Amino acid sequence: MKNRVKICYIAGREREYVRTRTLLKALDRAGFRVEACLPPDKRFRHYPRLLWQFIRKKKKCDVVILGFYGALLMPFVRILTRKPVIFDVHSGTHETMLDWERARPNGFRARLFASVDTWTMNRADCILLDSHDHIRVWSERYHVPISKFERVFLAADDEMIRPREKEKGDASFLVHFHGEYAPFHGVSVILQAAHLLREENIRFQIIGYGTTYASDMALAESLNLTNCRFIRWVPYEDLGEAMSRADVCLGFFGDRPRAYEVFTNKVVEATAVAKPLVTMRNRPVAEYLADGESVIFVEPGDPQALADAIRRLKNDPNLRDRIGRAGYAAFREHCTLDAFSRRMKEIVDKTIPPDRA
Repeated sequence: MKNRVKICYIAGREREYVRTRTLLKALDRAGFRVEACLPPDKRFRHYPRLLWQFIRKKKKCDVVILGFYGALLMPFVRILTRKPVIFDVHSGTHETMLDWERARPNGFRARLFASVDTWTMNRADCILLDSHDHIRVWSERYHVPISKFERVFLAADDEMIRPREKEKGDASFLVHFHGEYAPFHGVSVILQAAHLLREENIRFQIIGYGTTYASDMALAESLNLTNCRFIRWVPYEDLGEAMSRADVCLGFFGDRPRAYEVFTNKVVEATAVAKPLVTMRNRPVAEYLADGESVIFVEPGDPQALADAIRRLKNDPNLRDRIGRAGYAAFREHCTLDAFSRRMKEIVDKTIPPDRA
């Protein structure tokens, strides 16, 4: 009997980063042997050491999986190995830099970052993305054959992110958000909605930190928000419990180009805890959830629409229950660790050389 297929996994994000830990757990569950090359944090200064680890470990492996953030690692990985490379791109350099306003649309930097993504993805043997719409757009934008892409829904670790009984206590209605305070998340939209709902016994629990944190905190201060609690960070193993205290979970709301192309972990995690989700309308999420059935969609950048959706769910317990249960059913079908593991096994088995199949 042949040995198990061995995978060399190299990524620019640390082991505790959500996508890294979920993918590694899924690969282990699928029965693969994994040699991981990971940094202690997301800083680029660790990349030389990462590549040295890769040089030592790649010979033992049949397939390389390049994880997030791998764009700057791809040139070296491609030079150092002829093994098949699966690129879990997760988020493109071009879209991220535009969203962070590190480049102007159609400016030199934007074209440079787009060139990086084009070159990187064309060097991969297989590219993982989270929706067919995302695949269609990126195939056209970066001139990558659509046959290289595989749709793989994002997953949540359902051993940690799972439904729990809501604790009895505070009678107020709790709305939850967690995220990296990236511009496309639209935290400012959430804060303005909180201001509109300030007299309605609705509280907001907002977890995270990132690029827009300072400006969002300035907005919260200017609005004199007293119904928002801000928490910089919670361990992943405690996130499910924090979400379970809420009555509603929020997705993302920024009227930004990137927001129309993403899926995001928080969408999956809300359905994993069987909470009703409110998020902006976009095509990728619509491949997973149906408006009015398993999610409430609102228009991006519209605090009033978000406030109205939260109020509607507050006033209709049956609607909350129905949407939460339907979202959880979608999660059980598509986004559990087992579903992710099965999908990754299909892709790896299809990518490995015939003599290792």
